Amino acid sequence: MESTKRTIWQQRLDEQKAKLQECQTSQHVDSCLKCDKVLDCAVRDNYVKAVYESMNKGQGGGFEF
Repeated sequence: MESTKRTIWQQRLDEQKAKLQECQTSQHVDSCLKCDKVLDCAVRDNYVKAVYESMNKGQGGGFEF
């Protein structure tokens, strides 16, 4: 069962990464930090969320540094 969850989270991350890279290409930047929309970007927000969810396998919680 754990391997199935891992696959789901990795697949979502891969999808969001592809969308992010497509957006960066369309904006002619190689980093979101170089984009004027960085602070108000749904594509980037979805990618960050997918990264976090892939790390915690959807168990919830907050960012802790």
